[in-house]
Amino acid sequence: MYRAPSKDVRRRTPAKSAESQPAVRRGEPTLIYAALDLGTNNCRLMIASFTNSQFRIVEAFSRIVRLGEGLTHSGCLQERAMDRALKALKICAEKIEKRGAVRIRAVATQACRIARNGKDFIARVERETGLKLTIITPEEEAHLSVMGCSSLLDVRGVTPAARAALVMDVGGGSTELSWVELPNEPAAPSASHADAQALAQANALRTGRPLPKPKYWISMPIGVVNLAERFPEPTNGDTDAWFEAMVGEVNSHVRAFSAPETLRPHFDCGEAYIVGTSGAITSLAGMHLGLERYDRSRVDGLWMTRGHVQVVTRRLLELGYGGRELEPCIGKDRADLVLAGAAILEAVQRAWPCHRLRVADRGLREGLLLSMIKKKNRRRRKRGGPRRVPAAVEA
Repeated sequence: MYRAPSKDVRRRTPAKSAESQPAVRRGEPTLIYAALDLGTNNCRLMIASFTNSQFRIVEAFSRIVRLGEGLTHSGCLQERAMDRALKALKICAEKIEKRGAVRIRAVATQACRIARNGKDFIARVERETGLKLTIITPEEEAHLSVMGCSSLLDVRGVTPAARAALVMDVGGGSTELSWVELPNEPAAPSASHADAQALAQANALRTGRPLPKPKYWISMPIGVVNLAERFPEPTNGDTDAWFEAMVGEVNSHVRAFSAPETLRPHFDCGEAYIVGTSGAITSLAGMHLGLERYDRSRVDGLWMTRGHVQVVTRRLLELGYGGRELEPCIGKDRADLVLAGAAILEAVQRAWPCHRLRVADRGLREGLLLSMIKKKNRRRRKRGGPRRVPAAVEA
């Protein structure tokens, strides 16, 4: 069982060559951070080292656990679902202990928020794994997702210029939409999508500039798991009508939220884009690229058009469940969920039309890591110590 280390523990990483790691100041410790996100569908872990004001991602883990399976109908987490989640959490605890993480944020989201036995499950997790999960609010979830996608909201690398962005975090049990007003800065010289993507990845956890904050946000109680359960795919029927029914359900929730209307002019004139963070959206991107095996380095930060999304969605509908299982970027775990994710994206694109979509294989975990550093810097400033601004170096 994992046991949290004392606050005074520090860990030094083994020496590496100058080519593989920035020079470390003599006597400066290497801190290991861990961010864990237990969602309705996935259990995700990211472990990073922090030295000389730089993050380096040393390990990442993700497993589909479907914790919210059946929750829509029963109101409780099911025993089999909890067992799957616990199995994944035990792996996470072992990885955290092996890496010697001394600063940890472990959170649970929608499934544990709404389940009648959600708090009981959190207590069971601590008993059986030693991990202390905190159930965060939808507002904090939205803010952390935006923080984690901050490098994709840097308009210096975006052409044509953008003045607003809509960050959509599609989960298993909820979808957070966050409207961000972007600074009025000149766009960078024209660059290829690949160059812009590489720049965003290199700056994935950079906090040298103020991190973006949502101007407006909403959390909808609709995610890929509960939407797919409410709208089971017809085996012999009109799949177009089925897909449209899902889109209509989501669209009604999006349009009911009128606060962001002040930003609509930016969408109307092409000065806005959507940042989509979700397994379903990254799967769409993988299919669009024709990947034979999912490759995060090619997907994260990728620009797609609405037309690209619609072509992939049409292909998914034509493939059917069996065909989707054979797709390398979907497989059995997402075959019954990916079209629910596509429906959520389509509903948002109809309500807030814009030509550009930026795919994010990042979000809450990265936001958790950055939030820990911000908290650490605030404590240092209160003590009168120097402020260090972390940059990012990805393994």
